[in-house]
Amino acid sequence: MSPVESLLGHGRVVTALGIAGVVASSWYYVWTGAGTGMSALAMTAATLFPHRLASSGSMAMSLPAVIVMWWIMMIAMMTPGAAPLILLYRRVVRYRGAPESKAAVLSICLLAGYLATWLAFSICASWLQMMLQPRGLISAMMLWSKSAMLSAIVLGAAGVYQFTPLKRACLAQCRSPVDFLTAHWRPGAAGSFLLGAHHGLYCVGCCWLLMALLFVGGVMNVLWIAALSLIVFVEKILPGGERVGRVLGAVLIAWAGATLLV
Repeated sequence: MSPVESLLGHGRVVTALGIAGVVASSWYYVWTGAGTGMSALAMTAATLFPHRLASSGSMAMSLPAVIVMWWIMMIAMMTPGAAPLILLYRRVVRYRGAPESKAAVLSICLLAGYLATWLAFSICASWLQMMLQPRGLISAMMLWSKSAMLSAIVLGAAGVYQFTPLKRACLAQCRSPVDFLTAHWRPGAAGSFLLGAHHGLYCVGCCWLLMALLFVGGVMNVLWIAALSLIVFVEKILPGGERVGRVLGAVLIAWAGATLLV
């Protein structure tokens, strides 16, 4: 058996490498500016109160370009948290007797459904961005908040949401891929896509206000993007993630209050 054949025989390894490739490619796109014409580093600032930073100039991006920017960013940030579900799903499909090729196709369909849900979110976020920029609420160039009130509202809402029953319910589904697959299993390629979309809905329900924090710190601020990615990963994957989420909620509420005072 050749090395290539040996590798292809380990479907979970191939699936994991495929997920890693998707995430790495998405992060590269974000790092290089995601179609804004500027590097992400140029739109990054280490500050707790971006509304106090001076910014000038503007960038012209069409709505489709903004949607692509948000969607690729969501792929980079959210796909790692979905990896356990995808790998478990592939294992269950193989256990049920599907060949490697079919398991790979069904796993891709599952991921496609998951990312389609984040595309819907990205369309909504892009529309909101296009509404906020002309009104001067976020910087037309740096894409971070220029309004203490906007920052406080988003920070406070995200903090309060961390304690809501809806947040807990959605997070529970994200943290328990075994229970999710047991409760919502669907056969076939179409079923895999719908299963991924269903899980994506729970994920959006869990994280949408955390993603809205990008309107505070900067849609292309890599420090905020990386921090939020880490928070989401800890909440969804690591032991004690729920407790971390509650601590984060308290911090965000206090941060909202401080924003109104500086």
